[in-house]
Amino acid sequence: MTAGGGPPTGSVRHWIERRACETPDAVSHLFSDGSPELSYSDLRTGAARVARRLKAAGAVGGESVATFLGNGRAAVLVLFGIFLGGFRATPINLAASAEAHRFALRHSGARFAVIGAGEHTSLDEAGLDGLAVIDAESLAGSRTMPESTEPGFLPAAGDPALLMYTSGTTGRPKGVLHSHRSLLAGGWTTAMAHRLGPQDRALCVLPHFHINGLCVTLMAPLVSGGSVIVCPRFSVRRFWEDCLEHEATWFSVVPTIISRLLHHDAEPHADAVRRLRFGRSASSALPPDVHQAFEARFGVAIIETMGLTETAAQILANPLPPAVRKIGSPGIAFGNEVAILDSCGRILGPGQAGEIAVRGPNVMKGYLDDEDVTRQTIMPDGWLRTGDLGHVDGDGYVYVTGRLKELIIKGGENIAPREIDDALYAHPDVVEAAAFAQPCSDYGQRVEAAVRLKKASTVTLEQLIEHCRSRVGAFRAPDRIHVLEALPKGPSGKIQRNRLPDMV
Repeated sequence: MTAGGGPPTGSVRHWIERRACETPDAVSHLFSDGSPELSYSDLRTGAARVARRLKAAGAVGGESVATFLGNGRAAVLVLFGIFLGGFRATPINLAASAEAHRFALRHSGARFAVIGAGEHTSLDEAGLDGLAVIDAESLAGSRTMPESTEPGFLPAAGDPALLMYTSGTTGRPKGVLHSHRSLLAGGWTTAMAHRLGPQDRALCVLPHFHINGLCVTLMAPLVSGGSVIVCPRFSVRRFWEDCLEHEATWFSVVPTIISRLLHHDAEPHADAVRRLRFGRSASSALPPDVHQAFEARFGVAIIETMGLTETAAQILANPLPPAVRKIGSPGIAFGNEVAILDSCGRILGPGQAGEIAVRGPNVMKGYLDDEDVTRQTIMPDGWLRTGDLGHVDGDGYVYVTGRLKELIIKGGENIAPREIDDALYAHPDVVEAAAFAQPCSDYGQRVEAAVRLKKASTVTLEQLIEHCRSRVGAFRAPDRIHVLEALPKGPSGKIQRNRLPDMV
């Protein structure tokens, strides 16, 4: 399951300079908050300024520069300045706890932290001494800076570019280390799958400290020569207006955002829909009923995909129309190989269930300072074990059935939470849903679920349980359903299933 073509060569710096030389006046980034747009020439100049200032402050090539940044103009210049200067960008998840911040700063060995407006509290709570704190607006500002010196340290393709920490849902966070090569390959797989070109403009509403927001909506346009509309955050009221005003041709979101748009009364302008080539869903499974209802209401094709922090985002995508899109599948491989492995690492055939694995240029270098876990994750022949369960059909489309560590084992029977999620999302009053396991003296584990309902909903919990029984059977249906005002989510909007047992 491999797409043709070759991944980009060189470093991120090479691609910034290439775009600035070939299309200096082309727009690279626009900002929905009204900040001045950037051309590719502006991007190179601003990024080089950041790199020089970091070097002048004492940063050395390859070392971590931590960033506490939301989306915005300064954040774009700082991030690309770190890449251009040969430093290792270490974005800190603003939605994480002070303990997670403290761990990331210590584990990365960061001596410098670039702080955005309003983010000083996050750093103060981490409570680390000896960290040089740099204001992002000042670092990216346009005050004069001598340009005679080399901007940073010239990076090679295999040098470290990004250190991004996982959410730590299965223990302490892991530091995922990407080279310039794998980071660019992550953008390339997206650009190739969606046939992106200079005429395309992405709407970015996901945070840059998440792999989707960074690789899909920043790296893919850099590789393809397109542009990006950077929004401070997702707004259900502003989403369609931003698409219209800034002429978006595609967007990348997560299933919870698609569900929120579907259940909101905001309607897109006809010109916005006409200009949009597609919307992209990533980070978790998109329930088929939500997928179909969104397309029926708005007339925008949704391309379901799958990606990981460890693979610089995308590993699978459905082809664009008029090629076959299979609802319920995140698609086929583009730019890498994807296979289903058994417990011994052997490749399984169509229809056989096992663990999804990926191999290709977008795979990480490894986990920082954790050789044992790296060896457990990346096999000697290059296959990276994703921890996701699934199978492939005869056409090469992969179907994800769940996570190895999230399976509900009730009376010895494996139940994938996703099938319960899909059953709940099929009810018109359900906005968010997630099934999970709870201890049970009779069966070892029982199935429970949490939902967020539409405000005007009158559905009862028993009616929801009966709805699930009619779709998945009495044994697999939830024994209990809990109604929450909102389900817990990570920085990208992905529901954090592991937190639910302690919340209900």
